[in-house]
Amino acid sequence: MKRTLLNTKIHRATVTGAELNYIGSVAIDAQLMKEANILPFEKVEIVNINNGHRWETYALEAEPGSGAIEVRGGGARLAQVGDIVIIMTYVEIEEPIPAPWQPRLVMVNERNQISEILDLEGKAASFLFSLH
Repeated sequence: MKRTLLNTKIHRATVTGAELNYIGSVAIDAQLMKEANILPFEKVEIVNINNGHRWETYALEAEPGSGAIEVRGGGARLAQVGDIVIIMTYVEIEEPIPAPWQPRLVMVNERNQISEILDLEGKAASFLFSLH
């Protein structure tokens, strides 16, 4: 049986742009994508902490070091500049799950610059996710 597990998470990023008249996607600072192990065109789930909206789209690279988090297309109706979002990817893994499973959490500051990178496992992950 396959299980879908959290793979990576960019935690509490600030939306820097919203463009409705675009084909779709979210542009993410390429440096953040690299550290979070997110590939261009990879499916991502976005959760808007400000309004509770949750949606799926795909990631595109923005200028490295820019701090850009730009929602595009229909996603621009779900987030505004200044909103705080969580961007996640998942992975399907055949059971038994390799132990220990460690999703990567990329913490960012208010300018979307990396403040900490954590590889989480087990109870430590539950505790850390409960902090924010």
